Amino acid sequence: MSKHTRKQKQDTRLAHAGREPARQHGFVNTPIYRGSTVLFPTMASLEANAQDFTYGRLGTPTVKALETAIAELEGGHRTLLTPSGLSAIAAALLAFVSAGDEILVADSVYRPNRRFCDHVLKRLGVTTIYYDPLIGAGIESLITEKTRVVFAESPGSQTFEVQDIPAIAAAAHAARAVVILDNTWATPLYFKPFAHGVDVSIQAATKYIVGHADAMLGAITATEAASRAVEKTHDELGLCPGPEDVYLGLRGLRSLGVRLERHQTSGLEMARWLAGRPEVARVLHPALPSDPGYALWKRDFTGSSGLFSIVLRPCTQAAVAAMLDGLTLFGMGYSWGGFESLILPFDPAAYRTATTWQAEGPALRLHIGLEDVEDLKADLEAGFARLGLRA
Repeated sequence: MSKHTRKQKQDTRLAHAGREPARQHGFVNTPIYRGSTVLFPTMASLEANAQDFTYGRLGTPTVKALETAIAELEGGHRTLLTPSGLSAIAAALLAFVSAGDEILVADSVYRPNRRFCDHVLKRLGVTTIYYDPLIGAGIESLITEKTRVVFAESPGSQTFEVQDIPAIAAAAHAARAVVILDNTWATPLYFKPFAHGVDVSIQAATKYIVGHADAMLGAITATEAASRAVEKTHDELGLCPGPEDVYLGLRGLRSLGVRLERHQTSGLEMARWLAGRPEVARVLHPALPSDPGYALWKRDFTGSSGLFSIVLRPCTQAAVAAMLDGLTLFGMGYSWGGFESLILPFDPAAYRTATTWQAEGPALRLHIGLEDVEDLKADLEAGFARLGLRA
């Protein structure tokens, strides 16, 4: 951590956190360290592990630089990197559960997370109970003596329900359960997890931190009390991201502030425009005053990103296909957070269990990239025209 960091503003910390040019021959960026073997100068140092780096899997200066920066931005004690967001989720959950335990997971959670719980954790003897993301303090009624973890994702990355994290954390901590939050949507810039009672924060750094759709990366940040369990599991699972991916994460982090501001501004403009379209029944964006989660978002968040969803008015799947297949700027792909705009149809009705998904028509998730919004509007307007011809 750099000198006087606590007095510096967030954008300054983004530019400087984790950097030590004096240790890198004056180069501004920490270079890519590739390697497995690390040499010890003496037998005594070998036996004591008495140096900063001992083996490539356990970290390099490149890894340390990004871990230090993310921990500083999130306000946590320690960050550990993983090869993907899903591996970060898996390691964080495995750190706190054993056979016979129960966990509570938001019904709106990232679907691969749900599959990990339903398949891997179930096979290991851990029971997952899904809860309504709007439950708030009412989650107390679901907590039992077997509950070890409450896993939240706020807002949900498809349907965008905002959770009352402080209320959920208070109930969980009263029962000595750990609160894990997927904080990818807001990033450390727009939601401070540890100031709201979270014990472990997950980032799919593939998304906004990398920011250029060219690397896979996950991050687990924990409080001091929770760090030891996470560190132990992370080590035992042998998790280590590729050096190039870590370097790309560092590169992306430096511009996160300006990129996210653009994603936010463009996302809100597009959301407002879509709310006025006759083809759109609802816009699911927490930063819109019309959204059911707006009050909680306004209370707890300092900004919004470029990811949100819309629900169309009733129309056929053929009409949706005609709309999407002809788009030229919005791509269809399973990610978000990069410079490019994306759109995907989704229907969570089949995999919701604690809540019921009811929608007027088909749903579409949009990520608003860094393109000019007028061009994006024109692309969607042409798509809506095709939809109208087939509706």
